[in-house]
Amino acid sequence: MNKQRVLVIGLVWPEPVSSAAGTRLIQLINVFLSTGYEVFFASAASKGEFSFNLENIGVKEQEIRLNDEGFNHFLREINPGIVLFDRYVTEEQYGWRVQQECPDAMRLLDTEDLHCLRHARQQAVKKGIPFAAADLFTDMAKREIASILRCDLSLMISEIEMVILKEQFHVDPSLIYYLPFLEDELSPAHIQGWKGFEEREGFVFIGNYLHEPNWNTLQILKTKIWPVLRKKLPESGLHIYGAYPSQKVMQFHNEQERFYVHGRAKDAKEAITRHRILLAPIQFGAGVKGKFIDAMQTGTPAVTTTVGAEAMHGNLDWNGAIADQPELFIDQAVSLYQDKAQWLEAQQNGITIINERYAKSKFIPSFLEKLNTLAAGLAAHRQFNFIGQILQYHTANSTKYMSLWIEEKNKK
Repeated sequence: MNKQRVLVIGLVWPEPVSSAAGTRLIQLINVFLSTGYEVFFASAASKGEFSFNLENIGVKEQEIRLNDEGFNHFLREINPGIVLFDRYVTEEQYGWRVQQECPDAMRLLDTEDLHCLRHARQQAVKKGIPFAAADLFTDMAKREIASILRCDLSLMISEIEMVILKEQFHVDPSLIYYLPFLEDELSPAHIQGWKGFEEREGFVFIGNYLHEPNWNTLQILKTKIWPVLRKKLPESGLHIYGAYPSQKVMQFHNEQERFYVHGRAKDAKEAITRHRILLAPIQFGAGVKGKFIDAMQTGTPAVTTTVGAEAMHGNLDWNGAIADQPELFIDQAVSLYQDKAQWLEAQQNGITIINERYAKSKFIPSFLEKLNTLAAGLAAHRQFNFIGQILQYHTANSTKYMSLWIEEKNKK
């Protein structure tokens, strides 16, 4: 097996300035590059204005097409030792071609978050009912779990989702691996550069508005949180930033209400650091939230919900406050905004969370060791995961012939 080549198949071209998903993918690519791998990145999506220039960091880019045999030729040409699928839908599209052309390549899946969990929570919120474990068992879950079972290893960013996969879906622990965001430790020199309590003004929220949980959170802020909060703190403002703001988002701007919608921030961390507290009354979602990583890295406490903080802080104290009821959420925001001692304690909690739970030096060596061990015993690993082989056989055939049919149709 050619261990020196890694192919990353992206659902989209990564945009680390727009989303945590883009940041995550670049972090994984950098792990492979720093270890001496030759990295290729391929995607059928169109590049956008904010797509990261992968060639600048030494990655070879390749545009591909869906349902096209040209991808098979590309696979044979580069013959990767590792293929990393960016989210399960990418594995659905290309997994059978990888299996056909590079059967010995290790197949990794970066889930980003458990899509079936996020979707089930979203449906529960829309229906106005509490989320229950039984809500997980949807067609989306069948597709996502099948993809996890077909791969040799799936990378999970949330320990909560690791538990759900093992306990609810009975996925064998050998098939999933916890790998959180991989961040630099916060040094004393870095911390000294932060703006102080008195230098900051108002509240902030930031998010990619193509992501439904962020749009929903913005609506909660506009209709339930800010109308009450601004009366309690009449000198403060709420500043809204984020990528891909629609006209609906921009129309929320109202200077009389001190609700300021700024649109995309040139630098997310720089935008966050101007303000005293990040507000994020997140109602549904999954994975972990990049906005809180950015907040902690800029010394900005956050007030959020149980779902928002889920899997981010483990047993450590949160970087601010967690409240699910609007009244309590508002009270916690006021208290944190006015009490410097409480604010500084929350800031310190954020430093501890980053350095204890996300420092890349704690995770990269063991991850690389896991890949080496897996590569050395890949045949036995696949025999143990016989259900995965069955799914590979049947799903690959059904997907393969549908894809080939589309391929032939496209030629006409």
